[in-house]
Amino acid sequence: FLANLSFLDILYTTAVMPKMLEGFLQEATISVACCLLQFFIFGSLATAECLLLAVMAYDRYLAICYPLYYPLLMGPSRCMGLVVTTWLSGFMVDGLVVALVAQLRFCGPNHIDQFYCDFMLFVGLACSDPRVAQVTTLVLSVFCLTIPFGLILTSYARIVVAVLRVPAGASRRRAFSTCSSHLAVVTTFYGTLMILYVAPSAVHSQLLSKVFSLLYTVVTPLFNPVIYTLRNKEVHQVLRKILYIKQTETLD
Repeated sequence: FLANLSFLDILYTTAVMPKMLEGFLQEATISVACCLLQFFIFGSLATAECLLLAVMAYDRYLAICYPLYYPLLMGPSRCMGLVVTTWLSGFMVDGLVVALVAQLRFCGPNHIDQFYCDFMLFVGLACSDPRVAQVTTLVLSVFCLTIPFGLILTSYARIVVAVLRVPAGASRRRAFSTCSSHLAVVTTFYGTLMILYVAPSAVHSQLLSKVFSLLYTVVTPLFNPVIYTLRNKEVHQVLRKILYIKQTETLD
């Protein structure tokens, strides 16, 4: 699951960063077809990551609440099936949205104040009626955000109940430590997406919209490896050695 999350983050950022960097150097232009392609790739990967984070929460739930049954419940074939389902679901959902948007006519204004092809701004340029595409996207956004998020909340509620039954000590700390990285990623990723796409009225300015967009397009994928790496024992040992060497040099 972590390998797939890392691969998703790489592709996710790559779909947006090159055009964003070009826009920093000069006024960037992009055709309607390329804008649709960018939105399709970016949106599909974002949807797949929403589902993958829910799968990872379910995985933590089984590992903590049913440790003896975990190898049977989450065997290699089950893990592979869940991963393939998340990828296919992401591309199918956003493929439907892109198919609806591709039927719109664009003949008027051709400027959007954003560093990537944001759906709301892009559809707002259409000359034809975009209500079908907008309503469909809203329904799919609510479905793909709230249902996985609800599964994550349910999984962690059951985890908390199970952990609180364990006597305080190393086992309880280890269980909460196992979930801390995933919770940090979920909070940042789902929080910004819900504000932008489920409750867009909460963002009152275009500048604020850009800030939230930057969080989940660049900042979150950038910090995901950092968050998960900080739990690695080998990384802890290297950091201790570096800090010890620096303290020794200071004393000398």
